[in-house]
Amino acid sequence: MSAQLPREPSLLSMDVKTSKKIEINHRRNKELDHTELLDDAAKNFNYADCKDSYWNPEKFSLLHGTPLWDEASESQRVLLNQLYWVAYYSQIISAEIATIFFNQTSAAGLFGLNDFRGVCDMLDLESAQERAHINAFFTVSEKVEEEVFGQRIFSYDMRNPYAQTMIFPDTNKLKDVWRNVQLRSYAVLSSGSAFIASQYFTVRGLRTLNGKMVQQRLSQFYQKDPNKENLPIPSAISYYHYMDESFHFNSSCIIGHDVIRSLPKPTAFETLVGNMGILGCQKDHSNFSVVVNGLFWYEPALFESVYKILRSNIFNMCDREAKEMMRRCFCQENDAVHASFNTMELAIESYKKYLDPLDYVNQGNKDLALMRKMSIEKYLNTNKKAFQKFEVPAGYESNHRAQVVLS
Repeated sequence: MSAQLPREPSLLSMDVKTSKKIEINHRRNKELDHTELLDDAAKNFNYADCKDSYWNPEKFSLLHGTPLWDEASESQRVLLNQLYWVAYYSQIISAEIATIFFNQTSAAGLFGLNDFRGVCDMLDLESAQERAHINAFFTVSEKVEEEVFGQRIFSYDMRNPYAQTMIFPDTNKLKDVWRNVQLRSYAVLSSGSAFIASQYFTVRGLRTLNGKMVQQRLSQFYQKDPNKENLPIPSAISYYHYMDESFHFNSSCIIGHDVIRSLPKPTAFETLVGNMGILGCQKDHSNFSVVVNGLFWYEPALFESVYKILRSNIFNMCDREAKEMMRRCFCQENDAVHASFNTMELAIESYKKYLDPLDYVNQGNKDLALMRKMSIEKYLNTNKKAFQKFEVPAGYESNHRAQVVLS
């Protein structure tokens, strides 16, 4: 009987510093896990208990800095503040559904290597936490929209990980089909390539960077208040979520920057796929929104939702009043346009620093060339063209002329 050969150590096991980072991040995340607190918060949420309170710092309100905000009453501003929470975390739900899935496909791509169990265990914990986050966000968002509007505005039924990550994107049916194909292909590739599996966390880190800046400020609304027990439950959820996500961002940095150095040099194909993933992130983040400063939603896709809010009994606007307000908010320069564009510029600079140390990233991605094409002028021109179609639906003018002739 032959003697058992010793297992060949991996580069990761010999990288003591990175291995220690993984161990510490995983251990501290388990020790400070907020899953139970999030589940309790979701169970105890009652909109009537906090419907008259701000849930975020004031500037984190829907359409803050637009003419609508400037002319709103105090009770309307409170609701706009709450709707920012609903809208923002509805987007986070979509991102976290994708995260759960790609955590698992990436873990499959890494677990086949010696000594990578610690990375995979770290991701398993994160996926369980994401399910608690999603449940808390869904619970609050659905209850608020049901009570206030009696219909969905920003929330939606559960979706699969192959759906558009952005819930208000610049898309059409053909683009949706092509994206679905790309995501399914990426899932297969990441489960079979350790490099692509690790590189996913470079993309995940990019998608988290801007969110981290926003969520930190949302969490401080709860964290810095000495009277925490009397604050609205959604404010506590923001804090619990941010605390978990801080460890998740650390994971993205460790895997996407450090672990990736323990892998063989990527092939030309793997390099291509890695850069396509980063370019896809740029495409998703190539717009900015005055509806929710901090998200990269395509504004024309939001027209219908904003119209419903303005026509609701909260604002009681007629069709003409609602559309005129939308024109002022979306088609003219205002404080919100400049503030949201500034947020996008800050995101670009943080992305640039994040990508700079990675040798496989091409220059177009390192420069964030696609995102830099956006400007305030381009934003306003896009909105003006789209709003003309929204304001006067297709077929209205010809039908109207026909009615005039018949009369």
